[in-house]
Parts: sequence; C-alpha cells; structure tokens
Amino acid sequence: MSTYTLVMGASTNPARYAYMAIERLVQNDISVKAFGLKKGTVGNVAIDNELVDYPDIDTVTLYLGPSNQPEYYNYIINLKPRRVIFNPGTENPEFYNLLKASGIEVEVACTLVLLGTNQY
Repeated sequence: MSTYTLVMGASTNPARYAYMAIERLVQNDISVKAFGLKKGTVGNVAIDNELVDYPDIDTVTLYLGPSNQPEYYNYIINLKPRRVIFNPGTENPEFYNLLKASGIEVEVACTLVLLGTNQY
C-alpha cells in the first residue's frame, strides 16, 4: 500500500517553498498529492484546486498561513493523516489542539529541513 504526502498551499512558482517541497519529496521517492488555489503541475505532480477525498494520506504539510487554515480544518482532519507538518509561518495553536484531539500528530518543522537531514 502506498501512502502519500499532501502539500496544502501548493504553487507552480519555483520561488515558493511549497514548490520546492514537492520537488524534494518526489526526489526522495515520496508519493505526493497537491492542493492549491490554481491548477497546475510541478514536475509530474498535478495541483488540484478542488478538495479531493484522497485515500492513504500519511502526512499533510502546510504552506497556508494561520488565517487561511480554518476553512480546511475539517477537510484535513477527515483525511485522517498520521501527522500534519506546520512549516515556518504556518504555526497555529488552535489547529494543533484540534488535530491532537483527533489523534493526529502535530509537527512544527520545515519539510525541506526534515528531508535534507533524513528526518522526514
């Protein structure tokens, strides 16, 4: 069974960290799904702009600021990921509490650093 990382806040702009994260995840042989405001692709990864009930999401890595997260709380919780990574600038104690109450691990870290140090 394959599990996936969902990049929330994906972008087709190569200067964005979400774009870099998708590239690095793929380079590390991690299966990726992506959600962003605009459809597009990063390499071979399609960016969906509609919420999809993806099966087998292990990790959600957030690239959405705290003020943009509330509308996705239920969606992310209902995916039942093992963990949610809050990248720099996405820290949100309110969401941490909701995730923990649902049995989902919270990790405040940088996906790029985790990948670069083999801690992903």
